[in-house]
Amino acid sequence: MILAAAQTKPTRCDIKDNLLNHYRLIELAADHGANLIAFPELSITGYEREMADSLSFSRDDSRLDELIKLAAERNIIVIAGAPVKINTALFIGDFLIRPDNTISIYTKQFLHTGEELYYSSSFAYNPVIELNNEKMSLAICADIMNRQHPENAGKAGSTVYISSIFFSPQGITGGHKLLKIYAQKHGMNVLMANYCGEAWGSPAGGRSAFWNNEGDLVAEMNDTDPGLLLVEKNNGIWTGQKLIA
Repeated sequence: MILAAAQTKPTRCDIKDNLLNHYRLIELAADHGANLIAFPELSITGYEREMADSLSFSRDDSRLDELIKLAAERNIIVIAGAPVKINTALFIGDFLIRPDNTISIYTKQFLHTGEELYYSSSFAYNPVIELNNEKMSLAICADIMNRQHPENAGKAGSTVYISSIFFSPQGITGGHKLLKIYAQKHGMNVLMANYCGEAWGSPAGGRSAFWNNEGDLVAEMNDTDPGLLLVEKNNGIWTGQKLIA
C-alpha cells in the first residue's frame, strides 16, 4: 500500500488553477502506485475566511467532476479540501472521493479562533476509510490541537490518522510534536499534508510528514518546495520518498 501527502502552493481564490494542480499531483501519485492522496486544508480554494461563502462547494458540485473521474480512472482515493455548504451551514470540509465514484464529506470538528465567525463545526460528518486492512480517520488542522480528536480516532480502531493542515513556519514544529505523540499514544500511523509558500497572505510551513505507529518519523518534505511525500508499507514496515514537483 502506498499513501501520498501533497504539499502545495495554493493560488489564492483561484479554484481553476488549484484544481489543475490537483489533477497533476493525482496523476503523479497514481503513476507511483499510490492508493490514496491527501491534500492540505482547503486545498481547492486556498485557506480563506472572508471569501469562504463565495468560494463554497456543494456536495454534488460539478467542479468536482474531474476529481471524481481521475479517482475512478487511476484507482486512487482523493482527499481534497474546500468550504462546503450543507443546507445553510458553511463548513471547512474535505471531500473524500473514492474510485467507485462515491463522495463523502468530512467537516472540521474543532475550529481555530476566528473561524467561528465564518464557519460552523460538526461531528456529524466523519467518514472512515477502509483500505488494505487499514482503518483511516481524517482531521483538518485545528482538530489536531484538541487531544479529544485523535483519542476518538484511536478508540474507533483507526490505524492511520490523516491530517490536512495549514500551519505556519512557527507552528509546524509544534504540530510535528503533537502528531508524534498521537502516533505513539494511540498506536496510529500519521500522515500530514501542509501548504508551502504562502496562503491567506501568510507564510506556510511545509514539512508534510509521516510517522509510523511507534512515533518514528519515516519521511518529511522540506519547508519550501511543493511536491509529494510517498510512503509505502511492505511486510509491516513503512518507507518513504519525496518528489519535488
